[in-house]
Amino acid sequence: MELLSNADFWIGLVKIVWINIILSGDNAVVIALAARSLPAHQQRTAIFWGSGAAVVLRIALTVVAAWLLGLSFLQIVGGCLLLWIGLQLLGGEEEEEGGEAAKGSLMTAVRTILIADLVMSLDNVIAVAAAAQGSMVLLILGLAVSIPLVIFGSTLMIKLMERFPIIIVLGAALIGWVGGETIVSDTVLRGVVEANPWLHYVAALAGSVFVVGVGKYLQSRRATAAAA
Repeated sequence: MELLSNADFWIGLVKIVWINIILSGDNAVVIALAARSLPAHQQRTAIFWGSGAAVVLRIALTVVAAWLLGLSFLQIVGGCLLLWIGLQLLGGEEEEEGGEAAKGSLMTAVRTILIADLVMSLDNVIAVAAAAQGSMVLLILGLAVSIPLVIFGSTLMIKLMERFPIIIVLGAALIGWVGGETIVSDTVLRGVVEANPWLHYVAALAGSVFVVGVGKYLQSRRATAAAA
């Protein structure tokens, strides 16, 4: 009860929830892109398990995030993973039929969500951990509250993608942008980027162009192969 009556506790909780609202936009886009091709009932399952597991993953990452961000080449590998995920989500395989294929698609969607969130959350958890100020209870509670926010955002994004297909391309471009940013944020490249700040934006733009350009090319090839 002492904890609940502590003003600092509630201020910290509001901070964490607000940080998650701001930082979870790109995660909601990834979840929506990964789940959009599934049947409606599987979309809800993928969003629920993907969002819940992603929050648990963030809690675990908070303990080691600062150490991980100091490892050379880790963010380069992570950024390349994001570019690959962006390509898969934009130019991915057509929806398969049958019970086993549907199950595989669901697991693939959840796996994609987790991998993307793992890479995209390394920087985010630093901000959340700072707001929690060492309180594990506050950290876990704040992240748990963020689950419905991510679920709502992902569900809304799927509906928007169905109505406005251009959002799918913009979502893939966002993943490419974050991938490019992640690559140039690696400790190996930090000195070069600090000396040339414009490289940060060039890399981010290059990531977006790469994902959209190659993704569209893959889409076109698959459409041609299907027609043949």
